[in-house]
Amino acid sequence: MNDSKVLVTGATGLTGSHTVQLLLDHGRPVRVLAHREDERSKRLQALGAEVTIGDLLNLRDVRSALNGVQSAYFVYPLSPTLVHATVIFAQAAKEAGVEIVANMSQWNSRPSAKSPATINHWLSERVFDWSAVPVAHLRATFFSEWLVWVARSIRQGVMMMPWDANSRFSPVATEDLAHVIAAILESPAAHRGKTYPLCGPAELSYAEVAEIAGRVLGTHITYQQANVDAFAESLGQTGNALFKEHCRAVAVELQEGVFAGTNSLAAHISGRQPMTVEEFVTKNRNIFI
Repeated sequence: MNDSKVLVTGATGLTGSHTVQLLLDHGRPVRVLAHREDERSKRLQALGAEVTIGDLLNLRDVRSALNGVQSAYFVYPLSPTLVHATVIFAQAAKEAGVEIVANMSQWNSRPSAKSPATINHWLSERVFDWSAVPVAHLRATFFSEWLVWVARSIRQGVMMMPWDANSRFSPVATEDLAHVIAAILESPAAHRGKTYPLCGPAELSYAEVAEIAGRVLGTHITYQQANVDAFAESLGQTGNALFKEHCRAVAVELQEGVFAGTNSLAAHISGRQPMTVEEFVTKNRNIFI
């Protein structure tokens, strides 16, 4: 067992919860920073994680969470306060002498991005770089879990998202990203200063993803481009202007080919092949039927 403690933020979310489970399975002592005590945080505590309740926008909370920690995973929701949270986390990580921060960013992170939320991710990367905290930036593409978020419409035979049917991308499952994150946190030296564009094993169009899902489920699923406002409402994001602005910007970048392409970085770093869309839908079949 390695006694070096790891901090996981966003531990009740998708990438965070998978990462906690993996690290605990590997015998790592894990501390999680949760925003509130709920069933999800209690579940992580029951698994063996040390749970601390705090706010990533509170310097005292973050300093306490990072005390005695060797490596940390930083992830933050789509929010205008991302850069503020990054400044606090980078300062606290520097004070704690953290050996590496795995920073979850976005595939299209760049200063010319059309989405303010994506530009904030690019600025967040720069904050970590300026702080001189050892960091690995994880520029992840669309999660395969987007399929789960529209499962209700899929059960009705329609996959509805606000992207053009022919736009291409290489979806990746959060479980596979967690294997990458865990590998980085457990072997910091090989990953310091690196920026990794992370994706799944195959480039597909949204129409092709719908066809694959239908084939796996033994039904016909049609892809339908949805209005952004209607899509946001279906996800409970009606009042989230930043989310809707982000969706509109990403729709343009998808058509421009920004999300096209694939690579083998996730497999190389984690030592395992990421799931295909077929495998993801098969594994989560009960959600879609």
